[in-house]
Amino acid sequence: MSDNTVSDNTVSENTVPLCRRDDLAPGQARRFDVAGLRVALVRIGDDFFAVGDRCSHEDYSLADGEVWAEECEIECAKHGSTFDLRTGAPCSLPATRPVPVYEVAIDGDDISVLVP
Repeated sequence: MSDNTVSDNTVSENTVPLCRRDDLAPGQARRFDVAGLRVALVRIGDDFFAVGDRCSHEDYSLADGEVWAEECEIECAKHGSTFDLRTGAPCSLPATRPVPVYEVAIDGDDISVLVP
């Protein structure tokens, strides 16, 4: 289980359901609009990661980019910046600022995100 994944049966008032486990294939990312936030949910193997869906270099959807499973990164399709899915830190230029990272909660097959 990834560092930003909360174990089964964790629910709070800030938990927002996104999808079911099988709605996202391994290596896939999808954008969700949650409580006024754009969130990119990414699946790598059985782990799920949630980051802000706006590249910090330019307002472009990260969910449209390629998932780099071995590096645990997502690439912005616009200019090629990559971001660490665990920390949000930029791993390549032109981005120099991190993107937000959100905790993911899994309850059975239901995937949710914890928003601030």
